[in-house]
Amino acid sequence: MSIETTLAVTPFDAATIETSAHSLSGAVVVGIGESTRFAHETFTVRDRIFRNLVERHGFRALAVQDSADVGETLDAYVRQGVGTAASALDAAWRPWRTTEMVEALTWIREFNQAHPEDQVRVIGVKPAQAEPRDYDTVLEAVRAHAPGRAAELAAHLDPIRTAHTLDEHVQRARGVHPGRPFAEHARDASALVSSIPGIGENVRARMALIEDFHRHSVAGRGSYAGEAELWAASILDHYRRTGLRTVYWDGISHVSAAPAAIGLAGGQGSTASVGSVLREHFGSDYAAVAIGFHHGDLGVAQIPAPVPDFLDARLGAAGPARLWRDLRVDPIPGPAKLRVISGVYDPVRDADEHLAIRDLPAAFDLLIHLREVTAVRWLP
Repeated sequence: MSIETTLAVTPFDAATIETSAHSLSGAVVVGIGESTRFAHETFTVRDRIFRNLVERHGFRALAVQDSADVGETLDAYVRQGVGTAASALDAAWRPWRTTEMVEALTWIREFNQAHPEDQVRVIGVKPAQAEPRDYDTVLEAVRAHAPGRAAELAAHLDPIRTAHTLDEHVQRARGVHPGRPFAEHARDASALVSSIPGIGENVRARMALIEDFHRHSVAGRGSYAGEAELWAASILDHYRRTGLRTVYWDGISHVSAAPAAIGLAGGQGSTASVGSVLREHFGSDYAAVAIGFHHGDLGVAQIPAPVPDFLDARLGAAGPARLWRDLRVDPIPGPAKLRVISGVYDPVRDADEHLAIRDLPAAFDLLIHLREVTAVRWLP
């Protein structure tokens, strides 16, 4: 039977949320990945599966791609009511600063209020990293200790702090990058701060965070692949300490249970993912979900129908607007290309905007496909 015929009889709707969540409920960690962070519908499907896993199947932790300190801020809101859902996202990575994420955090907070002895926790998978206020702290200290060098320091820090609003690699893609690599500016700024007598250890530590932030960014690493071992270790450590089953939200390239190649990365080949590290550790107790789409207006770009050799094109021809397939019981054998739309998307190179998987059933346990999507709602 063809893929189109099979998928045409497996629509994904509200009633299917429970079925899909139940199929994942035996796992210790469930990675739910989107093919884009800009679509309202893909976020909503992921959030609804997460809620069902919490309410019906006992999952009690949410891991997100952000720093440990941002994770602590989100956790303080959902568990203790510190601030508001929106204010908890003030220092978060820009893709999380949406109305959809506010609604997700608000739901977790309400669940925790109703279950004070059995709360859901939130963690960030990345190490603690610099925040915009750290740049101000460093500049103020240099103005106090060596005012004659403040302008030199500002010349390094002013351009690179913009990466907290728009990632450096996205700035390059959009033609708004000021030129010099931010990691080089950060390195020189760090050397300048270290050369000033009497500067406090707190200031040096903040400058070190700034330097690390830019060295470990996509542009600084020169790779779209994340730091899989490091991020996976955060999830593993949290599980060892708490025993809480976890849902991990990220892009499909990160949650994939098998190494994969990012089309825009050219000849870099397959690289390890957070999900592949988790699969190696947990085996079948790590489950991965891919949520993709066919076309739509994401606000940042109008996404056309995918090229024919993308799996998304075949799924889009299957009939219903929302499809799902459990690849553990009904596999789609062999390699596949899945559409990926990031902040550097350009319709001219649409065919390169993909994740290349050598063995689809090894990478994902559940496949969900939406035909048309619309934009997320950004916070002010």
